[in-house]
Amino acid sequence: MDKIELTSLLPEEIVEKLELKQKFRGMQIFKWIGNGAEDFNQMTNLGLDLRKLLEEKAILRTSKVNEVLKDPDGTIKLQIELHDKNAVETVLLTDKEGRKTACVSCQAGCAMKCAFCMTGTLGLTRNLTAGEIVEEFLYLEKEAGKLDNIVFMGMGEPMQNLPAIRKAIQILCHKDGRALSSKRITLSTCGIVSGIYDLADNGPNIRLAVSLTTANEDLRKELMPVAKGEKNSLAELKKAIDYYAKKSGKRVTLEAALLHDKNTDKTSAQNMINFARGIDVNINLIPWNPVACLPFEEPTNNEVHNFVAQLEKAGLNVTLRTRRGRKIGGACGQLGKTQK
Repeated sequence: MDKIELTSLLPEEIVEKLELKQKFRGMQIFKWIGNGAEDFNQMTNLGLDLRKLLEEKAILRTSKVNEVLKDPDGTIKLQIELHDKNAVETVLLTDKEGRKTACVSCQAGCAMKCAFCMTGTLGLTRNLTAGEIVEEFLYLEKEAGKLDNIVFMGMGEPMQNLPAIRKAIQILCHKDGRALSSKRITLSTCGIVSGIYDLADNGPNIRLAVSLTTANEDLRKELMPVAKGEKNSLAELKKAIDYYAKKSGKRVTLEAALLHDKNTDKTSAQNMINFARGIDVNINLIPWNPVACLPFEEPTNNEVHNFVAQLEKAGLNVTLRTRRGRKIGGACGQLGKTQK
């Protein structure tokens, strides 16, 4: 792009990039961006000359919304076209208490190839920029009003795009912009151990969720190719999770997509119990959401009930996720269109 991508910049960077003589103008522009401005003429406290300069040199949004889908359960999915014609999907989830969460993507496609995930079938096209990630959030706020939380749990593996995610979080949490609290941010990884240590040591101090799926080493390698390397083995993953929980002071969430006749039996539950022992975690169980091209089935209600009961009997904190957005392909594991 020839123009300056404003959504990827902090106030002082706006001043520098645009060579502004008055530093406070960078803060004004930044605040307008955080408030959702999509046109420079909305920036009424800027002079006409400055607005003309912005039109010539900068761009407020590098992406655009192609499609808006709404599920009767309140879930909203946006398909967003990027400047290079690639596309990502981003989802708004609303819980029973009315809290709104942005489930944002960090990559167009994904290289991780998790067997139960639609995005994993696409391969990786590219990382998103910090500005593109911020724009996802802003588009969802335009559609649904002020959001409460953000989760990096959409398309892509966040640990493979940490620099852009860190910058997006800086922008969204800046006190003079959108001012989102870092306490309301969660990053979900498929289990890249080096990334967990990096996040623990270098921040930001946000909540971490790890897609465990199964604590059976062989089955995990089958379902999640990331586990094939010794560096991402269950033993190393457990050490990293423990390190993160102690370093951040935050309990880590273990996520598991429950697949019929795959990871829902008593042995699977006991393996998860054994894995969770001794580390500060809660368990987030997600009955698998159907994807037509994948060879799995949804778990039965009995499978889910028995699995939850066994974990709870062992004293674990367990949450059974309500499945939302299934009618619009917006549920966990269903995101996947990267081309128009």
